[in-house]
Amino acid sequence: MQNQAIQVKGLQKSYKKLHVLKGVDFEVERSSIFALLGSNGAGKTTVVKILTTLLKQDSGTATVNNFDVAAKPDEVRQSISLTGQFAAVDEILTGRENLIMIARLRHLKDPRQVADDLLNRFGLVDAADRRVSTYSGGMRRRLDIAMSLVGKPKIIFLDEPTTGLDPEARLEVWKTVKELAANGTTVFLTTQYLDEAEQLADRIAILHEGRIIANDTLADLKKLFPPAKVEYIEKKPSLEEIFLAIIGKKEKK
Repeated sequence: MQNQAIQVKGLQKSYKKLHVLKGVDFEVERSSIFALLGSNGAGKTTVVKILTTLLKQDSGTATVNNFDVAAKPDEVRQSISLTGQFAAVDEILTGRENLIMIARLRHLKDPRQVADDLLNRFGLVDAADRRVSTYSGGMRRRLDIAMSLVGKPKIIFLDEPTTGLDPEARLEVWKTVKELAANGTTVFLTTQYLDEAEQLADRIAILHEGRIIANDTLADLKKLFPPAKVEYIEKKPSLEEIFLAIIGKKEKK
């Protein structure tokens, strides 16, 4: 389907005797924010590594921008960008120098202009000529995401992008992610923070013990939770309550 940026069917992956992915299926619409939610060790990073061609699946299929990740890895890499759990920036260089370096590696015309545009877009103009070692956590993460957008990739993968950030820095990253989707970039986000998925995602998939146990909009996921009794006010369930309820139901089966 043309409107699907990512399609995953029956994805399986094992590390020796550890069966991490046990048949994962989902789709991601273009220009949307898709959150893959799960606890530590659920297999989120394994999914990202397969979709970004860093790891080969044992079975199943995955297409990114209509390219099969196993058959056409080069084409996949040219249309995506990956930001890992820790900012991959050179602390000795300035923010501007980091961006220019990536633009040159991508063989873009006028790397300095590319850097200036991204510095302006991400609110880093005032800090552009300071060493990155002087940046706050939020600024560093914004620069990391800016570097990921050099070359205008159609899809950006953010693997737990706010891990280790303080609340103010997390809000900065959330604002950036929303702006990416508003400008037409498809965002694939992994997180273990329930409030992050609740704030950002158009669609949320819950990965638990190697399988997707729920995949829907937040509004529809809330319908899975029994309605609360109305006393003085109606209390709507949080994503955390939904998450725990769904996992509980699965473990009882």
